Amino acid sequence: MKTLEKTATHYSIEMIKDEARHLVEKGTVSRHQPIYILCQYIPAREWVCVECELEQCDYLLRDQIGDLIASENWDND
Repeated sequence: MKTLEKTATHYSIEMIKDEARHLVEKGTVSRHQPIYILCQYIPAREWVCVECELEQCDYLLRDQIGDLIASENWDND
């Protein structure tokens, strides 16, 4: 996750969602996998910050990635 590898003090939920969406679009992860799978793509020293942001936004690590990126816009709806 190139964006998350940069040194930062805060990870916004939008940034995390964008990166998760990118991994799903690439086919690296599935929408049905739990959010904690993302830790494989984020440096361990930075995962704590990401995990805190997820918790503050009421996401559980066992929730599906699809729940995290569910706010996608569909043109044909």
